[in-house]
Amino acid sequence: METFFQQLINGLVLGSMYALVALGYTMVYGIINLINFAHGEVLMVGALTSWTVVSALADSGLPGWLIMLISLVCAIVVCSLLNFSIEKLAYRPLRDAPRLAPLITAMGMSLLLQTLAMIVWKPNPKPYPLLLPTDPINLGGPVISVTQCLILGLTAVVLAGLMYLVNRTKLGRAMRATAENPRVAALMGVRPDFVISATFIIGATLAAVAGVMWAANYGTVQHSMGFLPGLKAFTAAVLGGIGNLAGAVVGGIVLGLVEAMGAGYLGPLTGGVLGSQYSDIFAFLALILVLTLRPAGLLGERVADRA
Repeated sequence: METFFQQLINGLVLGSMYALVALGYTMVYGIINLINFAHGEVLMVGALTSWTVVSALADSGLPGWLIMLISLVCAIVVCSLLNFSIEKLAYRPLRDAPRLAPLITAMGMSLLLQTLAMIVWKPNPKPYPLLLPTDPINLGGPVISVTQCLILGLTAVVLAGLMYLVNRTKLGRAMRATAENPRVAALMGVRPDFVISATFIIGATLAAVAGVMWAANYGTVQHSMGFLPGLKAFTAAVLGGIGNLAGAVVGGIVLGLVEAMGAGYLGPLTGGVLGSQYSDIFAFLALILVLTLRPAGLLGERVADRA
């Protein structure tokens, strides 16, 4: 049972990081029906930006939590500017083009960002310094770190903040109006271009937070680190119901739990033939099963019908 509860904690932490990235996917898709496949690379840029700032402040004498906070703010600024530029230069000119065009552009942007990051930060993996206390918190057998507690708390706060933003604020009403019909929304005084740019900036903020948490949890960063989390987060968004904020979190948690349980029990169940490195099998099998039985995802797809 101790293994079960430990893998349960690991799955919740991993799923929370997937959920942070999946929320960015689902917000953009809910507004303009675009899958931003460069979102994982925005996470990578955030993590590498944080690593750069942390390395520069390593000998400053500042406490670790303050260094992480400063690096997080810098990562959010850089990622927001990057995602804003991507939307303005790469996606906005193709907004009325056939859906295949922006999809291919997003994939090309992903490869471009990976290549630029490899040039700027070099291809070798870099260790991410330990900034928070490393002593594990004992839960009566299973253990959890301070960083993992922070990840779980951030995910809950971010989801609550986004739900409030979308349902209770003026910007949220503008987002919902733009998602339903951007032309009519513009006639009502809403600026669709501003709303879409704001959505990309919010998504970049979430990716930056996820990137810093991913680096702090796993202790390493590199130029290709965003591909797999981005793919898994997209899977989580589809699993929970693309366009559904709560669905993105549920999908991320479910995917993280399935992956963690697979990593914990796959070896013993197969007699050592398949190790924990094959845990992705269970994650994508779960996706296939859910989409076969419930194509709209666990909580249903929420995308406004356009006139």
